[in-house]
This record gives sequence, structure tokens and C-alpha cells, in this order.
Amino acid sequence: MSSTPHRALRALLALCTAAGLASVAAPSAHASPGSGPTAVVAMGDSYISGEAGRWLGNSLTNSGNRTGTDRAWTGSGYDPSRVYGATAGGCHRSDVSEVKSAGPIASSLINLACSGATTKNLVRASQGGQAYKGEAPQADQLASVAASHDVELITLSIGGNDLGFADIIATCAKDYIVWYSYCHDDQQTEVDAKIDGVMADVGRSVDEIRAVMTGAGYSSSDYRIVLQSYPSPIPRSSENRYAESGWTRTNTGGCPFWNADADWARDSLVPQLANRLKGVAAAKGVQFLDLRDALQGREVCAKASKQVTSTVPASATTSEWARWIDSQSTQGLVQESMHPNAYGQQALGRCLALVHARPTGNHSCKNTAGSGASGMYLTAG
Repeated sequence: MSSTPHRALRALLALCTAAGLASVAAPSAHASPGSGPTAVVAMGDSYISGEAGRWLGNSLTNSGNRTGTDRAWTGSGYDPSRVYGATAGGCHRSDVSEVKSAGPIASSLINLACSGATTKNLVRASQGGQAYKGEAPQADQLASVAASHDVELITLSIGGNDLGFADIIATCAKDYIVWYSYCHDDQQTEVDAKIDGVMADVGRSVDEIRAVMTGAGYSSSDYRIVLQSYPSPIPRSSENRYAESGWTRTNTGGCPFWNADADWARDSLVPQLANRLKGVAAAKGVQFLDLRDALQGREVCAKASKQVTSTVPASATTSEWARWIDSQSTQGLVQESMHPNAYGQQALGRCLALVHARPTGNHSCKNTAGSGASGMYLTAG
């Protein structure tokens, strides 16, 4: 990674989410609840669309297959469509996204989520929702799926972009690299000012899903909605393997955050959002999947994980499960930063499969140290 902090800043200022064009292929025959191919549907934003699914851990090698971490390597160049298909550079619906990694839980595993989506991109156009980069609002896409499939479960990840996750990350990293100041105080104030409105919009997104399913002839007992929270991509300060002083967090680890800001993000911001989303789930009568600890010990720069090198191969048992901030901007798109990578998404897919088998109750999904996706497990909550 770069030895010049200003190159890192350039990447950080570019932190944003993207959207693209995709379509849902549906069988020609009309289905109804209890008939047609069964389906599990993912809706929402980048944390469920599959952003960063291109990567198997993080490596400082900038050439070739990046020590085996870059799944877009063709042998002579890079082709992100190998991972993201037609949504490369846009919605980033990866081939290892949560719903695609859940295993044979339904005949069809359908990903409607899009990187960069906000709640307004969930709402039906007839209700004021907005299309996103050439795609109809996700609720309108769901209507087509519900008419052609027997939808059993819809899992939803939304609210992070409404709250400004990308801006928070960029601000905190810039405060570490450039201003030598903390971000958690002013960012907490901004979060507190926005969060009530964001939660109201998340609740409306759930209402929109309900309305679409009712319009397609489903009763509330014909399907389930699972609202999920967000995993933390960075560790608390005591679990960071790089010193706070110097440039190793920026140039080696890809986690340029002060200890106080890392602790705030891991132990205040992520739990605050999870708890509020749990409240929305309770108010709307849907299940809640708490992912706040899903990447524990597998975060970027975590002591319990390692970067990939020529002597430490990419592995779900040792590598980081989230994408770092690439200070050189030479390894794919910066928008992939701070998202679960291929290993992380496979783990979240296992969480979804476990919840699919639990038709009632709220659950937290956690990992087992030293294990891959198969080591994910649920606890009540």
C-alpha cells in the first residue's frame, strides 16, 4: 500500500456507493402462494447485494491475482463481471452474496439488492419511490417475483446509506490521516439527528414489502420477512494488530482509524443501529437477524486474522472477512471498502440458512474462531 498518506486520502474522498442495471428473470407461468418455484429474496443495499464479493482476504500484492485474493483475475487481466456479472460497476450483486451463499434453501435465490440503495429505492414508484440507475424500485421488482414464484422468505438490509455510512467512514479515516482529530463526537451528533427519520423510513420499507405481497395474493402466514442489521468491518482498539501511531494502519492494514473512533464504531454506532433496527422489526412484526458480531475477530486489522501473503494463503479460517481501505486505489473500486468480502458473505449466507430453518424469534449470528462459514451459529436475541 502507498507510503504517501495523501494517496490514501484520495481514495477515502472517493468513498461512495454505486448502483447499476439488472433485471429479474421470471418463469413465464403465473404462480401463487403455495405454487410455483419456491424463492428466497434479498432486498436492500450493498451489505446484502454482495459488494466486495470479488475479494478473498486482503493482500499487499498489487499484481496478478494479488496473492490469490482477487477473484476477478483472468490470467492476463481483471474482469469484475466474473464476480458481479452484468452488475459489475453498478449494483454489485456478487455470485457469493448472502442469498446466493445460503445453499439449497429454495428453488430460486433471488437478489434484488443494490449497492448504494436507500429506503426511497425500496418504495414502489406508485407510492413515490425512485428508480435507481435504470432499475425500477425494488418493491416493484418484488411484485414480479411474487407473481411468478412461491416466495417463502424476504431478507432486508437497509438504512445504512440513509444514515450516511460511507460519509462516516470517509470522515473518520480523513480525521486520522489528515486532521489528527477524532470523528466520533461530531459523527454521533449527526447520527442522533438522523436516526429517528431513518428508522421511520426502514419501517415504511417493511410496509411496502407487506403491501406488495398482499397485492400478490399472499397472506401474512405465507411468507416471512427478516430485517437484518450490519456487521462491524473494523475491530475495537484492543483487538487491532497495528499500533495507533505511525502509518501502518493506513499503509499496511487498511484500517486508518483512531482507537477512540474504532471503539465508538464497534461498540456504540453498530450496536445503536442494530438496537434501533430490532425495534423496527418488533413494531412491524417481522423477524430480526442481529449481525453486529458476525465478523468478530475477522475484521480488517483484527489480531485474530492475517493478511494474505506468499506464505500465508487466502483461507476462510485465517484471512480477514472484510475489505480494507485500499490506499493506492489500485485494487478494484474504492466503494468495495469496509464491506464483507467473499468469506464474509459466505458466512452471512450461512446465517441466512440458519434463520430460514428458524421460523420464529429473533436471532444473533456469530462465528466460531478458526472456522469458516460452517462455524456460524445462532443465539437467541
